[in-house]
Amino acid sequence: MSPDPLPLADRLARQIASGGPISVAHYIAEANQHYYATRDPLGADGDFTTAPEISQMFGELVGLALADIWMRSGRSAQAAYVELGPGRGTLASDALRAMLRASLTPPVHLVETSPALRGRQQALLPTATHHDTIASLPEQGPLLVVANEFFDALPVRQCIRVGDEWRERVLLPREEPGRFIAVAGYRRIESGLPPIATDAPDGAILESPIAGAEIAYALAQRIARQGGVAIIIDYGYEGPALGDTLQAVRAHQFADPFVDPGEVDLTTHVDFTMLGNMARQAGLRVHGPVGQGSFLRRLGIDARAEQLAAHTPARAQEVQDAAHRLTHEDAMGTLFKAMAWTHPDWADPAGFEG
Repeated sequence: MSPDPLPLADRLARQIASGGPISVAHYIAEANQHYYATRDPLGADGDFTTAPEISQMFGELVGLALADIWMRSGRSAQAAYVELGPGRGTLASDALRAMLRASLTPPVHLVETSPALRGRQQALLPTATHHDTIASLPEQGPLLVVANEFFDALPVRQCIRVGDEWRERVLLPREEPGRFIAVAGYRRIESGLPPIATDAPDGAILESPIAGAEIAYALAQRIARQGGVAIIIDYGYEGPALGDTLQAVRAHQFADPFVDPGEVDLTTHVDFTMLGNMARQAGLRVHGPVGQGSFLRRLGIDARAEQLAAHTPARAQEVQDAAHRLTHEDAMGTLFKAMAWTHPDWADPAGFEG
């Protein structure tokens, strides 16, 4: 079947015309699927830059953290490196190079659906195996999992307070092409809301990361069965909390999330409490969340920055600027958080102590 030639915005408008308003969650899912399938959005020429693209130090330290816990947990020869949403493969490449110093050379498994990004990853990591979902990951041996800025791109359900009721937030097309407006739907939400919803004011918005919770729990179950660790890094909060965190980025600038779907990067802030709860339900131990800055400093980013600066003096300022951007509270240091899950029989991971 040939792809629909209509722009995504027109297809969504057509869906609404024939079937009624669509949920915010449906809108995010459709928009991000199209967005990531049709481009490499990273870097100066793209829409945004992630931590691994800022400096090799990020991936190296994550790799060393995985190698360290692997060594202290028995050095399983069956361990596999798994990354969810691996971007261009930069983090994996840097992490694997660092792991090699500890004689850890695991097979590489990348969960990625974007054809454009798969091509970039394959060029950098030619032996990697790609997966559409976590369901096809190896079922034997521990998993060394990394998810950096993965959960923020998953669809969330938004509910809005209308008087004494909660309703799902839905979208309708505006008169201008490519533009939509979010409104309260007609259906009343009767259950599944946290206690914080009880006294929320009129107009309050509550986000429910249903897709993220499902993936997190399935991943945690795999680690509970097979052993291993997951390191999750993203921007977010400890919920539940009220507020609309849906945002769009285009050419490194904030944009209207309800304009030109599929042509802007849509994200929401990650509820780390939910992630931790999913892991605990599966029987894992949870470490963090801690700020990304604290995490990287405990892993030794300051010493690594000094080492790189001394090795290449011409890039010393660039290295220091990158370290600042990754760790300082006025940059990525506190908004971005790190969490780890470990199998009960595995050692505690570095970076979360203190």
